[in-house]
Amino acid sequence: MNFPRIALCLAALIAIGGGARAEDAGSQDGKLAFNNACRTCHTVREGDNRLGPSLHNVVGRKSGALSNYNYSYGMKTADLVWDKTTLDRFIADPDEVVPGNRMLPFGGIASAEERAKIISFLEANSRK
Repeated sequence: MNFPRIALCLAALIAIGGGARAEDAGSQDGKLAFNNACRTCHTVREGDNRLGPSLHNVVGRKSGALSNYNYSYGMKTADLVWDKTTLDRFIADPDEVVPGNRMLPFGGIASAEERAKIISFLEANSRK
């Protein structure tokens, strides 16, 4: 038997498995952050609009673009595309980015770490 080769393969399998668990933990953190801050009004299920529009495939989408949701005038005319930077700014302070939005009473999330978790979760639910 070639023990160095077996040990190397075993180490690679452990590393791959460990990375997957870390990724799963990251997605769980994002889901938890989303649920804590956004789920009252939003879902990530396609076509499932609630008080707020579905955020399924939101990354890369133009603001106010879902045809089956009644957006505020501010959101309809904001002329934004939801990317990481825009989402981060919006989640931090919705009124500064889109005056006249209907996100009340949500006033934003100060923690850059929490915003990053939410954005990562939204990206994972925006893959086509």
